[in-house]
Amino acid sequence: MDTLSLKKLNTHPLNLICIICACIVPLLVTGPFLPDLIISFLSIWFLYFTIKNKIYYIYKNIYFYFFISFWLICILSSLFSDNVPFSLKASFFYVRIGIFSLLIFYLIDHNKKILDYFYYSFVITFGILIIDGFIQFFSGFNIIGLPLRENFRVSSFFGSELILGSYLARLFPLFLALFFIRKEKKFFEIFFFLILFLGVYIMVLISGGRSSFLFMNLAIIFLLIFIYDHKYLKAVLFLIALTITIIIFIKNDRMYNRWFGPFYSSLTAVKSLALKFDGQNHGYIVSAAHDSFLKVSLQMFKEKPILGHGPKMFRVECNKLKLKKIDVICSTHPHNFYVQALAETGFVGFIFLNGLLIYFIYIVLKLTIYRFIFNKKFLSNYQICLLAGLLITIWPLNTNGNIFNNMLMMTYGLQMGFFRKII
Repeated sequence: MDTLSLKKLNTHPLNLICIICACIVPLLVTGPFLPDLIISFLSIWFLYFTIKNKIYYIYKNIYFYFFISFWLICILSSLFSDNVPFSLKASFFYVRIGIFSLLIFYLIDHNKKILDYFYYSFVITFGILIIDGFIQFFSGFNIIGLPLRENFRVSSFFGSELILGSYLARLFPLFLALFFIRKEKKFFEIFFFLILFLGVYIMVLISGGRSSFLFMNLAIIFLLIFIYDHKYLKAVLFLIALTITIIIFIKNDRMYNRWFGPFYSSLTAVKSLALKFDGQNHGYIVSAAHDSFLKVSLQMFKEKPILGHGPKMFRVECNKLKLKKIDVICSTHPHNFYVQALAETGFVGFIFLNGLLIYFIYIVLKLTIYRFIFNKKFLSNYQICLLAGLLITIWPLNTNGNIFNNMLMMTYGLQMGFFRKII
């Protein structure tokens, strides 16, 4: 960047922008509206800022090229959908996630205070959620009167939205990354972090989300394998996770029944761990609902295999099948990124999503070779933590959210912005 651009840069309130960005962490708890509004505003501001100051280099990277290509495919898919306005509303504004990710990358490069702002934002937000979650778990209501959800699931301030576990599990790797890059950590800070980790792990467990708990443990295993040094910290994290899981399952019947009740019911009924059968002897994986989602998605893919039916069109097409009196169970999305990509963006969109997965697998393989064969550092601990967070987001062998869901994509864009910057 030239001297003139640097002078212009100093006239902008980047410190205020950093604070606004860090506010996204607690605002995600309030729902998608406020954080989405902030991200939209920040994306427009950053686009204006880079064009005005001719900071075009920020867009010249493989990550952004890949994202823009996928975005254009989504728009093209929407234009060929049966409900263009409805689908285009989801795809057109999707670009804000990519621009926001570039903004995070840029801010880290020009104002290191953003790292502290985000760290303390996580400390405060996670701390409040943990305290409130325990109050709700033991008393039946949280501090603002929201009750435990069905099957005694803790949701804290998320209320009827049972995403407390998902929120904590997906963002914890970023929090850990910010912890690792803090310099001169004192004993009290390390001790306090371990307490927070303990609280986060318990909250993910008692929130009742099986996918979230799997994500959390996959991230922990990944970190135990690849984090450099910190042997004592890794041992403590592992022992805490193992001990707490065993104690809760042994001492709390309702949690035990929540996690293992469906398993034993299935095992007793069909003597199988992989498949369950209905009265007509048709097999289905995981549940009848997920089997229905898969069936509808494959039908959508067969009808439009190249570009799909358009983003967010799963719910529309599924309801059409119900109107035709076809026996299906409908939802807003098929609960799997890759199945959804086939149905809504066709083979072209599916290739892009798999390309992203292959890229991250390549990084993991390269990290493994450097770590265990050459005994060299390929990524910093900071990036290893963020890689864990990104991997659990795009992990294909599990149920997950909507690929066009605002909250999910905001957390992904946030982590991607931090990941690209080596610290």
